Amino acid sequence: MINKKLPEVTFKIRVRDDSIGGDNPFKWVSKTTSDFFSNKKVILFSLPGAFTPTCSTYQLPDFNKLYDEFQAKGIEQIYCLSVNDSFVMNAWALHMKIKNVKMIPDGSGNFTRFMGMLIGKNHLGFGLRSWRYMTVINDNTIEKWWQEPGINNEGTDDDPYIESTPDNMVKYLQQCTDDNRYF
Repeated sequence: MINKKLPEVTFKIRVRDDSIGGDNPFKWVSKTTSDFFSNKKVILFSLPGAFTPTCSTYQLPDFNKLYDEFQAKGIEQIYCLSVNDSFVMNAWALHMKIKNVKMIPDGSGNFTRFMGMLIGKNHLGFGLRSWRYMTVINDNTIEKWWQEPGINNEGTDDDPYIESTPDNMVKYLQQCTDDNRYF
C-alpha cells in the first residue's frame, strides 16, 4: 500500500448552512478524495461503524485528544472514515463532542471498496463495512499503512484493535521526527 495513490471518489456530505434557517439548516455537498487529501499531510483512520464500542470508547476519542500532538509533528488534519451515511457520522461526532477529527461518510462504500478494505459484517447485521485501518497520507499518496490482522468476509473476526491505535501513530511520527525526515 505504501506509495499508492488514493482512489478518486465523491463523498456526499451534509453540512450546516445557517442561511437555510429552520429546524434542519443543512445542505448536501459533494467532496472528492482530492478535496480531503491533496496538498497536505493527514491521518486517515477507518473503522467498522459509528457508535460501535471500540470506535466510540477508544479510537475516535483518542485521536481527537491527541490532535495537538499530531499537529506538532506535521499532521495538518485527522479524518475518520466509516461506511455510514453523513447523518450518522454527523450525529456521532456531535454525540462524542468531537472537535478535532473531521468525519468522512463513505455511505456507498466506494472509497472503502477501492482501497480493498470493504468486508462483510453480516454476522452482526451490519452488512458491508470497512476493515479497521489507519494511514498517513501525504498529498493524496499513502506514506505509511497499518491494518488490523485477520481481515475476512466470513464474520469470524473479533474486531481486533492492535495496529490502528493513536499510540502507534504517535510512535511512527516521533520516529520520523527523530530521523529528521520532516524537519
